[in-house]
Amino acid sequence: MKNLFFGASKNILLILYLLFLAFPLLWVLSLSFKSSMEIYSGIPNLIPLAPTTQNYYSVFFDQNILKSMSNSFIVGIISSIGVVLISIPASYSLVRYKTYLNKGILGWILVSQIFPVILIMVPLYMILRNLGLTDSLYGLSIVYIVWTLPFVLWMMQGYVKAIPIELEEAALIDGASRRQVIFKVIMPLLLPGIAASALFAFITAWNEFFFALVLMKSQDLITLPVDLARFTGMEGQARTGPLAAASIIATIPSLIIFSIIQKWFTSGLVSGAVKE
Repeated sequence: MKNLFFGASKNILLILYLLFLAFPLLWVLSLSFKSSMEIYSGIPNLIPLAPTTQNYYSVFFDQNILKSMSNSFIVGIISSIGVVLISIPASYSLVRYKTYLNKGILGWILVSQIFPVILIMVPLYMILRNLGLTDSLYGLSIVYIVWTLPFVLWMMQGYVKAIPIELEEAALIDGASRRQVIFKVIMPLLLPGIAASALFAFITAWNEFFFALVLMKSQDLITLPVDLARFTGMEGQARTGPLAAASIIATIPSLIIFSIIQKWFTSGLVSGAVKE
């Protein structure tokens, strides 16, 4: 009876916690279907009294949010691929090859995370301007790769450390080359780390505002966070309904990306450790 009581209490607390986390999203979803008159009426109802799709129509046809979404998607995909391709061999080298240089690199990775963005903005802009990469999606992608890479490297080296070195030694004894060990033994076991790194890089690029605001000038190249800022007027008065609709739309790609790669979080736990 006592165990049943504690089990029910845990379930109730879990449900309350999930409702607490989901409530802001539900409230924004509710606002996206409300008219301006209902939003500013002061009635705090979760279910719209007169649901309307006018806010979504305004976002798609008046604001043309699809263009900025495509720009953010391009930058996010390039950033994810670049971060993963660099972090895999780099993290493996940092863990498996014990040198004083590698220890210094790990220390610098930690130190680099304490610098505020505004501190590097001016020299970063000058470097990109000299390279002709300002107002360019590729230049912005490079910035995101460099900005995201230290944290991803620190995270990935933890995944590499978790892989027993005995698996590599056994594969080498069986006649596998170093390349075969990396691609057939290490890589499958790193799939959870690769998925986490790719998702982190994509979400960072998808949500980042400051770099995109400073580096991108052309209206056709602005990213989604900068486009969302347009829903706030010069006087600070926001168009709440369209902003809520745009915010809901902005969450969809991240959810789709997560649903696609979520199987990688568990598939790497056993694959690669079985001898073929």
